[in-house]
Amino acid sequence: MKKLHLAMAALAVVALGVVLASTALAASKTELKTHKTSLGTFLVAGNGDTLYLFEADKSKKSTCNGACAQGWPPFLTKGKPSAGSGVKASLIGTTKRADGTTQVTYNGHPLYRYIGDTRPGTTNGEGSKAFGASWYVVKPNGKKIDKD
Repeated sequence: MKKLHLAMAALAVVALGVVLASTALAASKTELKTHKTSLGTFLVAGNGDTLYLFEADKSKKSTCNGACAQGWPPFLTKGKPSAGSGVKASLIGTTKRADGTTQVTYNGHPLYRYIGDTRPGTTNGEGSKAFGASWYVVKPNGKKIDKD
């Protein structure tokens, strides 16, 4: 029983860390930039984190909540997101999430980070199938990069 309580406490600490990290990221300046690798040119956050779209999102409303949002934290903002070099400002938007936070969208797609990307510009989530659909990095034209 004691082990169960310790495991639950550890899980609560991890979940709190994800929430705090997402909130801290949202509080900083929200900028979209581009990054180029052998995969192609794609969108990244101002700090270099790769941004993904989730194919289960059929509109600008996010369907990734709970455990999904822990593994794929939404790209949040508290102000107006800005376009860096190579990013089309006209494609940037926002949407309200179920929890009341504001998520950045691009070409109508809610944007997410991936906790498996440990360095700026990495794309470990590209082509992943999780939470009922596939995840893809986003090109500057707002379409996915599909290397499946």
